[in-house]
Amino acid sequence: MTTVLADRSVFGVIVPSTNTVVEDEYYRHRARGVSFHSGRILIRNGDLGDDATFEAFLEDLRREIGNAVESVLTCEPDHLVMGMSAETFWGGVEGNAEFERWIREMSGLEVTTGASSCHAALSRLGVSRIGIVTPYQPVADEQVRDFFTELGYDVHAVRGLKCASATSIADVSPAELRAAFAAVDGPGVEALVQAGTNLPVMGVAAELEEELGKPVVAINAATLWHAYRSNGITDRIPGAGRLLATL
Repeated sequence: MTTVLADRSVFGVIVPSTNTVVEDEYYRHRARGVSFHSGRILIRNGDLGDDATFEAFLEDLRREIGNAVESVLTCEPDHLVMGMSAETFWGGVEGNAEFERWIREMSGLEVTTGASSCHAALSRLGVSRIGIVTPYQPVADEQVRDFFTELGYDVHAVRGLKCASATSIADVSPAELRAAFAAVDGPGVEALVQAGTNLPVMGVAAELEEELGKPVVAINAATLWHAYRSNGITDRIPGAGRLLATL
């Protein structure tokens, strides 16, 4: 449903309650006539200190996603965007496809996920050898690696920052992000990719693209680009990298 203030598209954005980055980055790169409305997934324990607690975090998230979707549907959005990414990579290509089917059946709407958006972006960019940065613990890094490998990408390296909590992900500095991207770059790497929607990467990614001369796909840029293009919004938006600025 469009509105008086958003006469082109209304997006429902599903984010963990611990996330402080998605909405901020989206609104910094909002197309005219578009609005974002959040359904927040209640996270009671944001501890991510090791593999076991990371998996417990995901279990909590899974239990609450339905409530967040039900809540945001009351504003009658046109499209759903998943502003959380770990769950979309879990279980490889089929795991993401099953997740998307579940959200579509629950909501009656089309959905943008982080995993599908990154794949769509890399396909559009025509690259196959990638380096990946995440805020995750090793158990989740392997899920991300497996997803891309299953699709035929050559994953040069994955650098997980092992953030101790869901909120501390947002505290990673630009210098730390740059160091992480440098660690997964190398000869023959055609693009750098970032997972984890609470990492504030969009601005850093745009700068690195200019410096390195290669795509740097920040996941929030990828989901925003995918949601826009899926709804016929072709505006070119500067400051967030080549996806939104040129494709």
